[in-house]
Amino acid sequence: MALTIKICGLRTPETLDVAIESGADQVGFVFFPPSPRSLGLEAARLLGARAQGRAQKVALTVDASNDAIAAIVAALKPDMLQLHGNETPERVAVVRSRFGLPVMKALPIATRADLSPIREFDKVADRLLFDARAPQDATRPGGLGKTFDWTLLAGLKTGVPYMLSGGLDAGNVAEALRITRAPGVDVSSGVERAPGEKDPDRIRAFIRAARAADAALDEKVSAKVGP
Repeated sequence: MALTIKICGLRTPETLDVAIESGADQVGFVFFPPSPRSLGLEAARLLGARAQGRAQKVALTVDASNDAIAAIVAALKPDMLQLHGNETPERVAVVRSRFGLPVMKALPIATRADLSPIREFDKVADRLLFDARAPQDATRPGGLGKTFDWTLLAGLKTGVPYMLSGGLDAGNVAEALRITRAPGVDVSSGVERAPGEKDPDRIRAFIRAARAADAALDEKVSAKVGP
């Protein structure tokens, strides 16, 4: 299965176009005011229309109400909702049913114990996202440029596809994929020149590096299997 690449926290038409034209499968838009990447509804409407049919649109929210999600859905017309807060499995199921959209649930990871909720979220989410656990004093749960111990995911089996996030960039994504064999990667701060300001060259470099690493891993698997 081909690697899924998501560029998250996009805020301008120019960087959105670069992400899509460089081969991103998913483009993420943040709706969480404490984040420097947060979008208003009018900006979301414009960017959503620009991305329509070119890549999957993902709307990231953090413990958002049904009314807030409804307004985001109306503006962006996303293909998937990403719940990046403290949402329970029950809340994930409610959002998925109410809005009729696939849901990706982010889980913060620092130790092996943090993998235990997987079995419950497997039952209700369409995709999982493993991100580095934020420090207790952090103002937001992700997009902090922080990695975690990738060996925790080595050999991991999940009931739904998952994405690796947290501190990825063009320089380390190959190693992250080698260790985890993750079917998807998500990047935000790792392709920025400043918080909330995406760098087109870094976006291109990340996607190139991720695709090259994925192809190299596929070649190794093929070589082991043989003709």
